[in-house]
Amino acid sequence: MSARKTALDALIACRKRAAWSNGVLKDYIARDRLDRRDAALATRLCYGVLQHRGMLDFFLQQLLTGKVKDLHPVVRDILHMGLYQIYELDKIPESAAVNESVDLVKKYCRTQRFAPGLVNAVLRSAVRTKGTLEQPTTLGDRYSHPQKLIDLLESYVGQEKLEPMLAANNDTPQTVVQTNTLRITTGDLIAKLKEEEVTALPHPWMPDCLILGNTGSLEKLQAFKEGLFYVQDAASKLAVMCAGIQAGESTRVLDCCAAPGGKTFAAAIAMENKGHIRSCDIHRHKTTLIQNGADRLGFDCVLVREQDATENHAGWLEKMDVVLADVPCSGYGIIRKKPDIRYKDPEEMSRLPQLQLRILSKQAQYVKPGGVLMYSTCTLVRAENEAVVESFLAHHPDFQLEKLPLPAVFPENTTGMLALVPGQYDTDGFFIAKLRRKA
Repeated sequence: MSARKTALDALIACRKRAAWSNGVLKDYIARDRLDRRDAALATRLCYGVLQHRGMLDFFLQQLLTGKVKDLHPVVRDILHMGLYQIYELDKIPESAAVNESVDLVKKYCRTQRFAPGLVNAVLRSAVRTKGTLEQPTTLGDRYSHPQKLIDLLESYVGQEKLEPMLAANNDTPQTVVQTNTLRITTGDLIAKLKEEEVTALPHPWMPDCLILGNTGSLEKLQAFKEGLFYVQDAASKLAVMCAGIQAGESTRVLDCCAAPGGKTFAAAIAMENKGHIRSCDIHRHKTTLIQNGADRLGFDCVLVREQDATENHAGWLEKMDVVLADVPCSGYGIIRKKPDIRYKDPEEMSRLPQLQLRILSKQAQYVKPGGVLMYSTCTLVRAENEAVVESFLAHHPDFQLEKLPLPAVFPENTTGMLALVPGQYDTDGFFIAKLRRKA
């Protein structure tokens, strides 16, 4: 099965069904039984087109005699893939990019008589004129972000950080994993991964964190099957580190919006698999995912529960040493991993702060006096971050912000809140706030 066909099927699903690229691509790679090399190519093509769609349309318009918007949608998808290979992927022969694209359009667009000739002519023209076309001048065209989103992000991060962040959003997503130090040391894990031809580099500032390369499907690695590591970005791990979770049989932790389970697993390691972690999510298929992960990693201190984070659980009132509230958000900090987020209308996210505040207020009830409530999101919007915390504190005088204990790479933080912007610290975009309940 062709990697290009798999990538095209994923792009079509994203466009027609509003499917999320990361989920549908994983399903299609498994469906088509792609090997490691083809899986990597399919992923790069799908993500690359979604990341650079605006820029590709900018160049495509110069190569067409008609208008881009008048193209058949699948023809446009195929042209995007062909142009991305020609402009961005040096290791793919330009002739292969052209010929494979023509073959795809013959299979997918049989009712479009002139489509194969059009694709052939446009892509050959792209090869011939490479480096000579007019270059994009606006941030929207250069980085393929809608102007409405650019304006929103600039209002939060400022003009100085804006362009580096947009560029980071178009970087190839890193595969970042955390060592299960209850089963193996990081040094031994690096050696074991090398045996499987996987490169593993230590993260620049997060201990027991690795950046992997040449992985193919992680689930097929023996080190993964043996529960020696789990996937989690350094920013998400940082939120758990800052909580100051202690090991011990009496420690009680609640992770209220836990899927896919990274914070739960980080907490289990910090607790040395002792005490109790309630790991919750509203969706049954996600609680199954968390349970499978905990079983694979060998964490029997984790108790998984299907639970709505906005609803009461009387048995947990003032019982938890730490509550982790990584709430649903707009996701503007993880655009490099979910490039299709950029095309969602920001107005669709306008009700999120209400939900976030409801969750935070509900989870606060479960924190015992002297305990910690960690609020986090993977977005960069003040309305979902600082504004939610400020509104919460205005109605909960028994909580106060507490200084974050950060690695040395960060400036000293005294506010109790931290925003990580893509392009700054080699992480996803993330927001963390540490709230202590007064004893």
